[in-house]
Amino acid sequence: MKILKFAAIDIGTNAIRLLFTNIIQNGDSPTFKKSSIIRVPIRLGADVFTTGEIGDIRKQKLIDAMIAFKHLMKVHDVIRYRACATSAMREAKNGKQLVELIKSKADIQIEIIDGKTEAEIIYHNRIVDMLDNDYPYLYVDIGGGSTEITLFFNKQALISHSFNIGTIRLLNQQVDDKTFNKLKVKLKEIKKLYPGLKIIGSGGNINKLLKLSRKKEGKPLPAETLKKIYNEIKDYTYEERIKILGLNPDRADVIIPASELLFKIVKWSGAKEIIVPKVGIADGIIRELYDEYLNGKN
Repeated sequence: MKILKFAAIDIGTNAIRLLFTNIIQNGDSPTFKKSSIIRVPIRLGADVFTTGEIGDIRKQKLIDAMIAFKHLMKVHDVIRYRACATSAMREAKNGKQLVELIKSKADIQIEIIDGKTEAEIIYHNRIVDMLDNDYPYLYVDIGGGSTEITLFFNKQALISHSFNIGTIRLLNQQVDDKTFNKLKVKLKEIKKLYPGLKIIGSGGNINKLLKLSRKKEGKPLPAETLKKIYNEIKDYTYEERIKILGLNPDRADVIIPASELLFKIVKWSGAKEIIVPKVGIADGIIRELYDEYLNGKN
């Protein structure tokens, strides 16, 4: 038996995450076991979507976090890592400059990835293994700056799109009707071609909605239950969502736009239920790293 340790850094619009995973090689089929995950709510998008760049305070927080992540990876004996930045860093005027600064300060190389690459990383989560060939599935990842959708049928990824609709943009009222309409038209096209669609939902907000529904992990979240949850939590104040629902402060504000967006996606796609496997970009990065390791790539 051989145990390998890999790390994935997901630099998102709302928060950054460091995921440690142990990969246990024992026979033909490796076991992926999450060791720990660290989440830091820096909220890069709050700067980028209002000023066009990452401000000094959040820039320093990101540098400090990357230095800490570097030390943590060292003490965890990580043999491979990958750091990916998504929507906020993509759009920041000083994004590339910050990547270079972090490389010099923390010795971590960050890749700023586009929506297509995001979808490809998500695909590496082996989502296909949990799919029934008789149904079409729409994988939906709602982030702070963008939403990715990927259509699966017969365990093949057929359609993949990224939309600049995310919870931080919605919170700041920075998504126009034209952008929403693009999502609506695409979902209605998919609905027409693939009736009986089921949604696979990814992202911290969707995971939290599943928890609020009190459904057992692994059980689908019916569309009517989602509507019921939304109707319950939308009347709570920000403070009540923290105190009564037990949400973190950086989750308590974005949970409402996330719920509204998910409800729209459910409505426009005609889906009756949402499957929540609790995997995200970081998990996909780990899978890619392991594949590269097996193929002998540096």
